[in-house]
Amino acid sequence: MTVAGRLDAKRVLVLGGGGDGIGRAIVRAYAAAGARVVVADVDAARATEAAGELRTAGHAAHALSGDVRSREQIDAMVTGAAERLGGLDTLVTVVGGQVAFVPAVKLHEMEDEDWETVYDLNLRYVMRAVRRVLRLFLEQGTGGNIVSIGSVTGIMAAPKQAGYGAAKAGLLSLARTVAAEYAADGIRMNVVVGGAINTAVNNGPAADAWVPEIPAGRYGTSEEMAAAALYLASDEARYVTGQQIVVDGGVSVRGPFPE
Repeated sequence: MTVAGRLDAKRVLVLGGGGDGIGRAIVRAYAAAGARVVVADVDAARATEAAGELRTAGHAAHALSGDVRSREQIDAMVTGAAERLGGLDTLVTVVGGQVAFVPAVKLHEMEDEDWETVYDLNLRYVMRAVRRVLRLFLEQGTGGNIVSIGSVTGIMAAPKQAGYGAAKAGLLSLARTVAAEYAADGIRMNVVVGGAINTAVNNGPAADAWVPEIPAGRYGTSEEMAAAALYLASDEARYVTGQQIVVDGGVSVRGPFPE
């Protein structure tokens, strides 16, 4: 449940996928909690629609578009968000995945180009965005907060997802390093680790086959991911950094044991 005022006047950039799925749920939750939000998405129309929805509901919101695979466009989105909001307090990185971008194959069949695509869209862009916003936070001198969306594939193995798993494991390591290096500057970074979440990419014909493997007996929702991301952005989590909150209905703790 969103509590009005939890993010009062916080200046937030939701980068990459802010206009759809988990990103869209996050911008709604943050705005309802009082944040001023910039929605950034590779699809300009989608970002504009999401920001327009927030403004219609009485919230402060802006739209930006850009490709997270471009360092220059990442820098431009961070700079543009800071200009529109008069600075930044929180960065949220959302976009990621594998099956939406490259074939799901075993490692010996994976092409270098596909590995690079997965790396770009799950780790390299996050590093670049975090690096840029760290510089901004240090210039502002008022601390800052980074929340990234991760995956259980980064903490457990999944067949035919070697590149994705390696990138998501790297994301968790990145968060720990940021925590160790910048906690004294009032800067935090944490990761919301998602399991089987009911997004568009998980709504294919085989979706129902996964349900018996989920201890909770259902897919998670984008709103449940957003709730964890909201906590990490709030002052309630001001002493939490370098950590992961796993939102997976028990997937990552289930062993291959008979009933």
